[in-house]
Amino acid sequence: MKYSNVVPGTFLSRDNRFVARCEIDGTTEIVHVKNTGRCRELLIPGATVYLEKHNNPRRKTRYSLIAVEKGDMLVNIDSLAPNKVLQEALVQGFGLPWVKDEMNFIKTETVYGNSRFDIYAEAGDHRIFIEVKGVTLENEGIAMFPDAPTQRGVKHLEELMRAVKNGYSGCVAFVVQMKGVRCVMPNDAMHAEFGKTLREAHKAGVHIVAYDCIVKPDEIIMDEMVEVVL
Repeated sequence: MKYSNVVPGTFLSRDNRFVARCEIDGTTEIVHVKNTGRCRELLIPGATVYLEKHNNPRRKTRYSLIAVEKGDMLVNIDSLAPNKVLQEALVQGFGLPWVKDEMNFIKTETVYGNSRFDIYAEAGDHRIFIEVKGVTLENEGIAMFPDAPTQRGVKHLEELMRAVKNGYSGCVAFVVQMKGVRCVMPNDAMHAEFGKTLREAHKAGVHIVAYDCIVKPDEIIMDEMVEVVL
């Protein structure tokens, strides 16, 4: 996934979930934050950030914040990126570990029951609902999800279990928006119910997978499988 017109800046403050203030070329700009999560360990004053400049005069903000440096790591925080990079990888022939057949149908935003799943795919006899979770929280090489309570995430897990019971394949795909983590774990301290339901989903036959990404200021590409520790 490529971005255009990317410029560096310095993070100053965050007004709310949607906007922040950054210094770009010596000027303070109000910018759109493409992630409504907390990102507290990332968006700290003085952090180097990367922003996509927009040319649409109708936009209220001229820039969108897409990535931030955290030590030696570059972390993409665009919440729309995980779906796109996984979809790109599947279209290019990136296989899921339990599926031997080639994907012959891929569709985004597909409704099942009372939920809308990020990706629906077909491969051989497999009819697969995939719920994508972008991961930006990292601590000492361990990536964790979520970084804020997510009842919507719990609802999706419950719906995936129902889909599996009705003959579909169900999958939660954690897309870690950085490189260099050892594993992915549920963040029980933040939302114990999500972790509990994730473990129940795994026992019920929902596949839990994780992939890291190569992140550049103007690009993010899905790369290698990462261990999920439940």
